[in-house]
Amino acid sequence: MRNILLIGAGRSSSSLITYLLNKSFVENLHITIADITLKNAENRILNHKNGTALELDIFNETERQTAIKQADIVISMLPAHLHLNIAKDCLTFGKNMVTASYISKEMKALNDEAVEKNLIFMNEIGLDPGIDHMSAMQVIDSIREKGGKMLLFESFTGGLVAPESDDNLWNYKFTWNPRNVVLAGQGGAAKFLQEGRYKYIPYHKLFRRTEILHIDGYGKFEAYANRDSLKYKSVYNLDTILTLYRGTIRRVGYSRAWNIFVQLGMTDDSYTIEDSENMSYRDFTNSFLPYNPNDSVELKLRHCLKIDQDDIIWEKLLELNIFSPTKKIALKNATPAQILEKILKDSWTLKEDDKDMIVMQHLFGYELNGIKHQIESSMVCIGDNQTYTAMAKTVGLPVAIATLKILNKEIKTPGVQIPINKEVYEPILKELKENGIIFKEKNVPYYGYNLESLN
Repeated sequence: MRNILLIGAGRSSSSLITYLLNKSFVENLHITIADITLKNAENRILNHKNGTALELDIFNETERQTAIKQADIVISMLPAHLHLNIAKDCLTFGKNMVTASYISKEMKALNDEAVEKNLIFMNEIGLDPGIDHMSAMQVIDSIREKGGKMLLFESFTGGLVAPESDDNLWNYKFTWNPRNVVLAGQGGAAKFLQEGRYKYIPYHKLFRRTEILHIDGYGKFEAYANRDSLKYKSVYNLDTILTLYRGTIRRVGYSRAWNIFVQLGMTDDSYTIEDSENMSYRDFTNSFLPYNPNDSVELKLRHCLKIDQDDIIWEKLLELNIFSPTKKIALKNATPAQILEKILKDSWTLKEDDKDMIVMQHLFGYELNGIKHQIESSMVCIGDNQTYTAMAKTVGLPVAIATLKILNKEIKTPGVQIPINKEVYEPILKELKENGIIFKEKNVPYYGYNLESLN
């Protein structure tokens, strides 16, 4: 049998593992699930005849290399910074490799050796990055093939709560790593192109500069800018494009309310708060406000940030219990961001019967025969339950499909790469469609502006 080694049995691996196990009989596969915790791996396999659970410490070189040597292909679902040693072992033992993570500089540096050894190291083959690459390139390539010139490309993705489970004022729950939500947008200004001009949004302004989106059947959303959209000029060969913008999707009103935390300083992760373990949620909120023994914490916050008592933002803050004198932080030497994450988990953790939702939308503006056109392409995926979430499906299925197509030599081009070539994206998108991950396209009016109007 052909052995697929999957390293990392986290939340995003459920759909990936199920797909491979379901294919194992007809494709003659044996799937080895390796994890630092044996129970995690066993829970994913559920005694399947063609699955083996393996306890693996990836920092134990002997254990790691033994497992990789026995594999025909390796999937790493570990955090991005842990891929490199696995990739180097794959080079040593001549194994193809698949990850959902962004390509690091260190991974990219392995390209020449991978090509020389005729190995495929497929990266960025999850949701975002992954499905975003493939669905975008399919449309961009089709525009180019008919002679069109790309003028505008905007791309948005969001992990949200499904409408039937949307029961809080923020219209949001954690569907992925909560820490990443709290730290979103930090680390430098958001950079993008708008009608030929470079634009920058500093972090403290990020959540007040949003774009409105409409998804048929699901209503209105908003999106705030991702940190660096400009790198996609070269990735997608869009060097002459006028507008290039990538963003994160939320329900309308989320960003204006989240901006309160940014302005207070609650999302800061650069210092620790003294005696944090003994603080109440109210103490934490008060620590960012001016001292005034005569005013309540609530009154100080409303006055400091100019929030009216009947503003929906005020209701959203009250819903999170940030003024509670009894709820304790119970985190020692915690940063403001870590404390805020703990507070939000109280309200934003998915309940057992909740479902999540992935929303993605691309906008393509182009000129053909002197006429400007625009295509809107949207995808919505709703999870089945807390095991087979929309996030697990949209991250895991592309990884699984790519792995099998590499193993079957349907994807042949060697090297460290991302899925932007037709050889890769066409068959994977076709199979994703068969699994319910479907993009709906429609022509809409081109909304680009005349450059002269912006002078």
